[in-house]
Amino acid sequence: MTGDFGLVAEEEADAPGDEWEALDVSDTDADRIARERDREFDEFRKRIKNTEQFKVEESVFDEATYGALYKLVQDGQIAAFGGPISTGKEANVYTALGGEQADEGLEWAGEGPPEIAVKVYRINASDFKEMGEYLEGDPRFEGLGHRKKDIVLAWVRKEFANLRRAKQAGVRVPEPLAVERNVLTMEYLGTDDGRAKRLSEVHIENPETAYEVLREYMRRLYAAELVHGDLSEYNVVFYEGQLVVIDLGQAVTVHHPNYGDFLQRDCENVANFFARQGVETDGDQLRNYIEASGEGDEE
Repeated sequence: MTGDFGLVAEEEADAPGDEWEALDVSDTDADRIARERDREFDEFRKRIKNTEQFKVEESVFDEATYGALYKLVQDGQIAAFGGPISTGKEANVYTALGGEQADEGLEWAGEGPPEIAVKVYRINASDFKEMGEYLEGDPRFEGLGHRKKDIVLAWVRKEFANLRRAKQAGVRVPEPLAVERNVLTMEYLGTDDGRAKRLSEVHIENPETAYEVLREYMRRLYAAELVHGDLSEYNVVFYEGQLVVIDLGQAVTVHHPNYGDFLQRDCENVANFFARQGVETDGDQLRNYIEASGEGDEE
């Protein structure tokens, strides 16, 4: 992997501000659609459920999830479904062709509709306790409670909000497009050969430059009052000459009681990876850089 890694110009970003918009976890239009179950929705549900390429699993798709997908189609976010990209403990990710609204969100200028990613979280995910620990102390989710459904819906909205805030701070992340109940749509990072490769999967010919770019993105996140919380070579991909930070669902604000522990872990993971590539750094040095320039001033 070569190149200068296309660091996003900071002047191209919008200051995210200090405000923290409360995020609603009440029933959405998807729940209403699932309850009403009209003929068109039933036909859509059967068509998707029986699509072999989409490989629908009952553990992922409850009635309201079908409702969420149906609503995203109606809203012009999704035009057609593709196949699975990845399956995980809490969510599955699929490809899809974006609709007119997705075209606008991506400022798409290519031929035909853009390919997007559709991330579907399981309501019956197995690790709600861990999810709750990342939500605790976040000013956006005060009084959330402990209902499984509410925790998952909060998590999905949190990931969407974190992606938007990171992008506003000048961090290269997948472009967030829409969120409906437990479904999130975003830019798909992939080529004709499949999804973009993680840092752990490629040979880095210029690790010093890659480290400087990722270090800068960590600084910008921190200046926007966010800490990734699970950053490593497995959550950064190389796409079209750029490093892209992914998987921001667990990212916490600096108001979280354990944000310092999460930041230290991120710094150690990133520094240890690049130290193995020959870069002279360590976790404490990286954290000092991030915190010293956390107000947005360059060193």
